[in-house]
Formats: sequence, C-alpha cells, structure tokens
Amino acid sequence: MSKPWVKTIPVPENVKVDIKGNEVAVTGPKGTLSYSFHTDMSVNLSDGTVTVSRPTDSKEHRTLLGVTGTLIANIVHGVHEGFQKRLQVVGVGYRAQASEGELMLRVGYAQPVEITPPQGVSVTVEENNVIVVSGIDKELVGGVAAKIREVRPPDAYKGKGIRYADEELHLKPGKAGKIRAKG
Repeated sequence: MSKPWVKTIPVPENVKVDIKGNEVAVTGPKGTLSYSFHTDMSVNLSDGTVTVSRPTDSKEHRTLLGVTGTLIANIVHGVHEGFQKRLQVVGVGYRAQASEGELMLRVGYAQPVEITPPQGVSVTVEENNVIVVSGIDKELVGGVAAKIREVRPPDAYKGKGIRYADEELHLKPGKAGKIRAKG
C-alpha cells in the first residue's frame, strides 16, 4: 500500500492561515507563527483544510512532504492549543522555583542553577517538584525542556535528577556483592 501524495491538515474555526509564495503564516488565539517551506512543495488552503502535495515520487520529495506537513500541523496546533512539557525533580533536597520569568534549580550543586527561558516560552513550578514548560512553538518548548533536563539528568542507579514526567527509567541493579571462595 503506497502513501498518498497529499497530506491534509484540518484548521480549527478560530485559526487563520495565510499562504503567500512559500511562506505560511498562521494566527490563532495563542499567537502568530510562520514557516517558510521548500519551493518544490505546493501548499493550498480550501474548505478549512491545508493540503500539502509533492510534485514527484522521488525520495527527496517524499521526505519534504512529511516534514512540511508535520511542521505546518505543529504550527496550527501551537497557535490553537499550545504545547507543554512536564518535568519532575526527583531527589532529597532537590527543588525548583520559578520567579519573575526565571527558573532556579537546586539540584545538588554548590550554587543554584538559573535558567532564563526565551521569549514565547513560560516556565512554572507546581508542588515544588514539577516543572511545566509551555508555549506555542513546539521546537522552543522542547529545547527549553531539554536544557532544563540537561542540568541534572536522572542517575542510572538511584533515579535522582530531572526527568520528563512520562519518561520511563530502567535503573541498574548496582553492585551484586560477589562472594568468592578463597582457594
């Protein structure tokens, strides 16, 4: 079964899509985002759906169809509902605080680590150990969440550190305590 040459993206009622040349601008209740797609791809708006099609069946055009369609779908979803990543801070004495647009992490270092998110991304802390990163740009939200996780990744033995809320850890068992007979 072959995949279709056209990718369709539904557009909600309160989202406006403007296509000019190879530029797509999407405006919604959360804000405005734009994307410049490859000149070989054709993007059209009709009856509340955006359609992306490719000119040939070459490998490059198949790849471009998937990437272009996914990025436009992410933009439409972002301006309509937004994106959010949740991280957990796990460990005795590990804390997170958000104040005045900055995130302060106390995760076992001598000094607290401060992270300032870029414009368009907000960081909040729930219950002193759950960090919520939200915004309309999926790439920025994921990048800020990865930067926060990078401060103290989860330990492989005890699981201490900063992890994504839905991340599944496989902890190592540690030393087995071999007993060897003297001989």
